[in-house]
Amino acid sequence: MKIRVLEPGELDATRDVRSRSFGPFSDEEWEASLRYTRPSLEAGRQFAGFDGGRVVATGRLHDLTQWWHGRPVSMAGVGGITVAPEERGRGLGRALMTDLLERCAEFGHSLSMLYPATTWLYRSLGWEHAGGQHKIDIPTEALRSVGAERVPVRRAGPDDAAEVAAVIGRVHRAARDCGPIGWAEAYWRVFLAAEQEFSYLADDGFLSFRWTDSKTALEVTRLVASSERTLRALWAIVGSGSSIAATVHACVAPMDAALWLLRERDVDIVRRNQWMLRVVDAPAAIEARGYPAGVTAEAPLLIDDPQRPANSGHWRLVVRDGEGRLERSAEHPHAVRLGAGGLAGLYAGVPVASLRCSGLLGGGNADALSAAFAATPFSLDYF
Repeated sequence: MKIRVLEPGELDATRDVRSRSFGPFSDEEWEASLRYTRPSLEAGRQFAGFDGGRVVATGRLHDLTQWWHGRPVSMAGVGGITVAPEERGRGLGRALMTDLLERCAEFGHSLSMLYPATTWLYRSLGWEHAGGQHKIDIPTEALRSVGAERVPVRRAGPDDAAEVAAVIGRVHRAARDCGPIGWAEAYWRVFLAAEQEFSYLADDGFLSFRWTDSKTALEVTRLVASSERTLRALWAIVGSGSSIAATVHACVAPMDAALWLLRERDVDIVRRNQWMLRVVDAPAAIEARGYPAGVTAEAPLLIDDPQRPANSGHWRLVVRDGEGRLERSAEHPHAVRLGAGGLAGLYAGVPVASLRCSGLLGGGNADALSAAFAATPFSLDYF
């Protein structure tokens, strides 16, 4: 199999293998998917594996940022991974992902994130479970009790793409969020033009929702705000549909403030899609990340990363004053030992005790690292 960048006119050649992998696409669905994937195609981020002239595998790398304690880190979102059913079991998926990992580094990304259809392959190459996309069901009637004062809110369209991206970024920065991703203006321009999405913009908040379940429910795909008054105003817009939609399916943070606005809340029905993280460039990722204020930690590390040898070896990790750095060091007899998966888990805030008990971390005293990397990662996007 030869893996190369897809040319602009070759995207339709991937339709067959994607249909065999994910189910058939109607012409309308295919055209809709192309609108979202075209920016990555034009940027040389769509890839395919060819056997002769036939496409047998596909993948793409979205150019994203990911917020970690309010700081954006360069991240490659891996999506559209497919292998033709009749070619599976030959190692093509591993070859494709190995190639894409190298391209992540070439593009200058410090991190990579993906939603796994199967875990073992990605884990064997250094991706590890890190966070989730959480969807909760809320009775629409319950939102009618969310009182709201008048806040300037307007409908958002394609011409608002840059402002939408900026507002969402300011919300995640102010909240010191961990995990949410930032899309470029080109993505928002496509999203805000979609007829099925209804979007609203405030000075410090953004709402997007669609009708679902044969138009008997609402799906809130994103609702973020920096102030209580804007949060209430945007949820009030959603709750105004209670006479038609009995239920709201909402994608929220695990500790979203909206969950404390509800007058009645006894049992949460939550669906969680797991996502995995990979540290591509360890020193750059540590430096770019934010850390809890007032936490200090220092530890010698021994990292073993066969797929990214530049990450391997002895390091000294220092976290202080909300900043982190990873510096080369001499061998240390009591170094904390981590593979690529353990490093990803630590970065994502998995407690040291959990990493140690699962075999992802070993060696010296790493207790202080749990506080330094403390996080509850979540995502509001699926790609």
